[in-house]
Amino acid sequence: MPQALLAFIPDGASRISDRISVVKENGRWTWLLGIHPICEHPESDRTTFRWFTAQLIQQGNCRQCEIVKAFGVSANAVKRAVKLYQEGGVEAFYRPRGTRAANVITADVIAQAEDLLRRGRARSEVADQLGIKRNTLSKAIQQGRLKQPCADDHESASPTSASPTSTSQSELFPSTDKSQRSVEDAVAGDHLGVACTRVLDRVSASIGLLPGGAVAEFQNCRDVSLGGVLCALPALHENGLFRHLGECFPTLDGYYTTVQVVSLLSFMALCRIKTIEQLQYVPPGELGKLLGLDRVPEVRCLRKKLGQLSLSDNPEKWAGRLSRDWLAESDELAGLLYVDGHVRVYHGKMTELPRRYVARMKLCLRGTTDYWVNDSIGQPFFVVNRPIDQGLIESLESDIVPRLLQDVPDQPTDEQLKTDPYRSRFTLLFDREGYSPKFFKKMWNDHRIACTTYHKFPKGDWPTEWFTEVQSQLPDGQIVSLKLAELGSWIGGKDGLWVHEVRKLTQTGHQTSVISTAYDRSGPQTATSQFCRWSQENFFRYMNQHYALDLLSEYQTCEIPETKRPVVNPPWRDLDKQIRSLKSKLTQRRAKFAALTLHPEDDAEQIPKWEQRKAELQEEIEQLEHELSELKTRQKVTPHHVSWQGLPDTDKFEQLAPSRKRLQDTVRMVAYRAETAMANVLREVMSREDDARTLLRDLFRTEANLIPDAESNVLQVQIHSRPNPRSNRAIRHLLNHLNEAELLYPGTPLKLVYTLLDAHQN
Repeated sequence: MPQALLAFIPDGASRISDRISVVKENGRWTWLLGIHPICEHPESDRTTFRWFTAQLIQQGNCRQCEIVKAFGVSANAVKRAVKLYQEGGVEAFYRPRGTRAANVITADVIAQAEDLLRRGRARSEVADQLGIKRNTLSKAIQQGRLKQPCADDHESASPTSASPTSTSQSELFPSTDKSQRSVEDAVAGDHLGVACTRVLDRVSASIGLLPGGAVAEFQNCRDVSLGGVLCALPALHENGLFRHLGECFPTLDGYYTTVQVVSLLSFMALCRIKTIEQLQYVPPGELGKLLGLDRVPEVRCLRKKLGQLSLSDNPEKWAGRLSRDWLAESDELAGLLYVDGHVRVYHGKMTELPRRYVARMKLCLRGTTDYWVNDSIGQPFFVVNRPIDQGLIESLESDIVPRLLQDVPDQPTDEQLKTDPYRSRFTLLFDREGYSPKFFKKMWNDHRIACTTYHKFPKGDWPTEWFTEVQSQLPDGQIVSLKLAELGSWIGGKDGLWVHEVRKLTQTGHQTSVISTAYDRSGPQTATSQFCRWSQENFFRYMNQHYALDLLSEYQTCEIPETKRPVVNPPWRDLDKQIRSLKSKLTQRRAKFAALTLHPEDDAEQIPKWEQRKAELQEEIEQLEHELSELKTRQKVTPHHVSWQGLPDTDKFEQLAPSRKRLQDTVRMVAYRAETAMANVLREVMSREDDARTLLRDLFRTEANLIPDAESNVLQVQIHSRPNPRSNRAIRHLLNHLNEAELLYPGTPLKLVYTLLDAHQN
């Protein structure tokens, strides 16, 4: 029977494990098993050290972490040694290393390759003919050891025409395709990084010698991924993506400029790249070609750039200026302003946000409330974030109405308001949450602002003969038929006011009541404008689904600035929670007691148990009623709200950092408005108008050819044909509108010209 070894460690030996120790003496390592030496080698013999430690680990005499701790070597080195021992044994450590083969790119190979390339052969053909790897040839060209002639040096090149419609043969077939760019980008990864082919500019930027960032330089490229998103540039430009950037944001240092970063964010939004992290799964070189660069910034670099742009309140300033521009440009829609709250649910643990009721989930969840202001077709104007929220009415009074009084264009003067007592400055429309006769009266008397909402407490139904069929036109041009009736109604009791009440009769006989203080509008106009409120609900749903409106942009939190807004008193909330719980228990006990009373026992043997159960329930009910009475008394003397300053530190919370979220939300708003404008153009020629946005999403993600012409200052974007003729007809109609804009690519003198690669191409 084998005997276990005792763990004897000699004096002067360093313990490795319970069994193994080592002694260093005269520049040599002596390994001991107990007190018996088992191996000896010079300290400088790293090969034997790696072999013997790997063998000890493999045999179970010690562990990898013990070798790492005793000798200070890296864990990866130990793992590699163990793997080498497992695969090849002792011989693997002493096997001579293979020498590097001779360089395949010799002077003779270089001469032959340059000759073939000069004749117009593709790189793949040259590599196959010379018997070398394709990436080896591309690497030699990238490093400058082998020169590839330009297209202008080809003897067969056709003369370039200045007209985009008479493009030369060399321009119709760009010099690089996706496969070639993929190889070049991968080769560049061995040096500065994947797709970092503009070496001089990047090195200059790293040492501060590239003021103003990299200049957009477009190349002839075929089949560029997501190239169709360039079709959105005219609409993005028209909706203000590039306005006020220099006034609101600092100049970025390094390789990328503010315009390029903002353009990238808009392209990501339109291509449904919903988070910055998802950018790592998109070829960086392909997206870079759309910006006129070698590649887009990696995730970490883009986060850094967004952090620089989000300093202070820069995003808020930019969003405010764009909002004023949008209100001024759409004065016919700015007279009707739709306001609604949207809860962004927060599942993190960085801060304990207060709970809010989320209507779409029918739950009370932690989050923050955003109040959006949109026009009648759902386009957003601005958003107000409320970490401390007291509801829609308080937000309207504190934040939204003062801002609208300053920004809404073409408001009537005081003299005009005096002349016409029924005229209003503008109209606010919202759901039943904003129903308050007191608020309606205050808005009209103080500011002459009209309010429209659903009647929260309508009286009995009106006679059906009062309703008449009315044809009404929606803001998007659609004609709808409604059965309407209208009357003047008094709401709010003694201190109330007269309102204009309009009711719609549905096919099921239900009457939907709408009230308004917009006295200068007719009944059909009031009803139609209120029913258009669903465009804002559709906006929320679409933005959540396609633009990731609720996703976090960063995980940081910040302190809530000093505010006079009251917050719910935590002791009052606890009492309210206990009261609700007791009411629920009391309801259950009363229901059981009533059931026993209504169904008495007839069996003489069961009567005592039945009476005992009733007595127990009676006692429980009395006890619960007593506890409920005490809690209600305590709640009455407990303040419902307290000031933020008076809140205990243990109950205070932080808000989610707003700046980066505001920047990305503003870009998403511009992208949504641009997509809406393009969809309206497509609907002019589409029989199914609901398919317009689907077609646009497909267009943004399709491939395209980029053909720059420096002589005529034209950047031609050739869109690949779509799967069916009707889609091509709609896309061609859209491209004609885009070409009429004659937009210059931002930061360049190149005019964007769009064409569709199909049988009907002009």
